[in-house]
Amino acid sequence: MSKIVVFVGTEKGAFMLSSDKNRKKWDLEGPLMPGWKIFHLQLDQRSDPALYACVNSYVYGATIHVSKDMGKTWEQLENGPRFSDGAAGKLKDIWCVAPGRAEDPETLYAGVADAGLFVSRDSGESWQELTAISQHPTREEWIPGLGGLCCHTVLPHPNNPDRILAAISAVGAFRSDDGGKTFAVKNDGLEIVAEGKTHKNIGSCVHRMVMDPKNPDRLFQQNHRGVFRSLDGGDKWERIENGLPSNFGFPIAINPTNPDMLFIIPLQSDEYRLPNNGELDVYRTTDGGDSWHALKNGLPRNCYTGVLRQAMATDSLADCGIYFGTSGGQIYYSRDNGEQWQQMPGLFPRISSITTAII
Repeated sequence: MSKIVVFVGTEKGAFMLSSDKNRKKWDLEGPLMPGWKIFHLQLDQRSDPALYACVNSYVYGATIHVSKDMGKTWEQLENGPRFSDGAAGKLKDIWCVAPGRAEDPETLYAGVADAGLFVSRDSGESWQELTAISQHPTREEWIPGLGGLCCHTVLPHPNNPDRILAAISAVGAFRSDDGGKTFAVKNDGLEIVAEGKTHKNIGSCVHRMVMDPKNPDRLFQQNHRGVFRSLDGGDKWERIENGLPSNFGFPIAINPTNPDMLFIIPLQSDEYRLPNNGELDVYRTTDGGDSWHALKNGLPRNCYTGVLRQAMATDSLADCGIYFGTSGGQIYYSRDNGEQWQQMPGLFPRISSITTAII
């Protein structure tokens, strides 16, 4: 390992913070692509390293940009995700880029609004619409959440090339077992926010979903109506809220080296969406969601900012680093599984996403 990099997407550009494995001193670069809304940054190191950015503008539209030199220069992908003529949705925002399996180094997925999923088999040079999502038989009754009708999470199964999971707000979790030809709704056990008149199984507002890297059939999600776990690839979900002050929130992150350890940031109800009692606390489970405990040391009091769904991430070092960015522009991090917290250098625009990589 030479360094760890934290990639920050904001409403007015992207930033990078880098450090050695001690994570005590950070170097800041940016803004990259200043003035642009960066929904998500993803470094793909499966072959030649490439940094992908989901770049959105109400003037210039939704695009994906790629950098082959760690953000020094950028190129817009000319043939980015685009819905077919007559599609139910319109391309409003690109929410995420997700690398495919390690065995398929040129495969990428992109989740977009209005609720679409695209795949590239040539490292982003061209994209194919997975019409099983955009033409899903339940689509006529899909209702957007406050953030729009967005496909914000895509989780390719690392061992099964035919299985892909996706989450759409405010519709629910979906799973394909045939490489994206069809997708089944996987909301059994989730609370429905906006039930369809005909399709009673849609309308669960998934805020964020993560996969256990050691047991990919174990999934966790922070939902509009609670925190949930599935032990069977999404077929059934169960509540895991023991010890939480509230069950509303947006991000959820998993420790990749110890997947029984996860982190969430509860907020005070879907009506207020503020930290409980003005305390921006992280809650951690060390038993796979059976119980949760507050982590407070170094986190702010009298704080009334939020944390968006993609604005929390972990690293893969032995003492797990956890990073989250607020809508007020602060970034907090821990070098010891959440026991102690510090603020990273810089005060940023509204933070949309946090991702990490070890280089």
